[in-house]
Amino acid sequence: MDNRRLLPIIVISVIALIVLIALSSSIFFTIQANERAVLFKKFSGGLDKENVISPGFHVKAPWNDLITFDVAETKAEETMDVLDKNGLSIKVDVSVRFYPKFDRIGFIYERFRLGYINTLVIPEVRSTVRQVMGRFTAEEIYSTKRPEVEAAIRNETAAVLGNDTNNVEMTALLIRSINLPDKIKQAIENKLQQEQEALAYQFRLDKEKSEAERKRIAAEGEAQANKIVNSSLTPNLLKMRGIEATLKLAESNNAKIVVIGQGDEGLPLILGNN
Repeated sequence: MDNRRLLPIIVISVIALIVLIALSSSIFFTIQANERAVLFKKFSGGLDKENVISPGFHVKAPWNDLITFDVAETKAEETMDVLDKNGLSIKVDVSVRFYPKFDRIGFIYERFRLGYINTLVIPEVRSTVRQVMGRFTAEEIYSTKRPEVEAAIRNETAAVLGNDTNNVEMTALLIRSINLPDKIKQAIENKLQQEQEALAYQFRLDKEKSEAERKRIAAEGEAQANKIVNSSLTPNLLKMRGIEATLKLAESNNAKIVVIGQGDEGLPLILGNN
């Protein structure tokens, strides 16, 4: 092949290479480990929600738009003023951790675009916190029912974020702090202290009552035992026991003077020993 025929091929190849390089960013793409993506196909159906692109190297038509989602777990912190059951203002700091469901990012994008955190997550968290705390008094929120309040907020927020419409998985929700007006806080703390002191006093009373009951039962048992013993000590039994004791003393090595029939009930008397 002569140079005149080869030249057009070279030119076309160079032009094709230049075009390929120019369009490479529109054709070749890489999805990172913390990402998922979907395509918007301009000429064949629009947003392809069902086919989620996983991490790795991929190729697409240059006229299709790539929509990439960061699916790593994210944390959002919110400080808000809420009202308790009685209308008292309470300041609450809340922290929530979440991530978009990997296989549903197309549906999230369709409804909320990439700003789903500000348009979905934070408003729903704030709404749920207000609704739940509005069912309790300040004292319950601050002390007596705080675990119940936290559990209700966590469960209700997870349910609303994770439904088939919103498609966000919540992994944790924590109430970092609850701040009440100083006077209300002091009144609640004083009441709790008084309740603790009353419980301690009642505990001491119950303990003393239990000890008194134990002593009464022990005394009654001892009296009953003495009654049984006394009823069993007949004159004949006492005389037999006396004889047995006398015989044991008489068998010892010490010298004794035994006078028969001189003691009470005719028992022998031991007058002395050497």
